[in-house]
Amino acid sequence: MEAEQWGRRIRAFRKLKGFTQEGLAGEMNISVSVLGEIERGNRMPNDDLIHKVTQALNISVEELSPKKVQEQ
Repeated sequence: MEAEQWGRRIRAFRKLKGFTQEGLAGEMNISVSVLGEIERGNRMPNDDLIHKVTQALNISVEELSPKKVQEQ
């Protein structure tokens, strides 16, 4: 469940910022298949990947975190 929430948030921010999966994966130096697995909720992103996502999309971890949405 938590992996799905991370994946949905990452996909939403990626699209909001105008990235394709290929473009974001390239910025993060990961494969498109890994990013796809994360976005589909099949893989939980580790701290390093979360950091790479936030750097590439120029957002904070707090903005990306699914926990922030649940607390509101």
